[in-house]
Amino acid sequence: MKAIVTLLFILFIGFAAQAQENTAEVKVETTKKEIVTETSKENSVARLYRFKNSRIKKELSFKTKRSTAKLA
Repeated sequence: MKAIVTLLFILFIGFAAQAQENTAEVKVETTKKEIVTETSKENSVARLYRFKNSRIKKELSFKTKRSTAKLA
């Protein structure tokens, strides 16, 4: 019984979807625009490190005022 009701429901939804009115296609005017490519040359200095991940280790080894030991 459940299978029959499910099948009828799916068929009903399919027929309802096909019965929708088709809307007229709207023509869109296209315009041409020229693309201007600008080339710029940048020279930047890359820093070379002797050891792998030295930049990451430097960033992670930061110290704050509270991380230093205080004398009693």
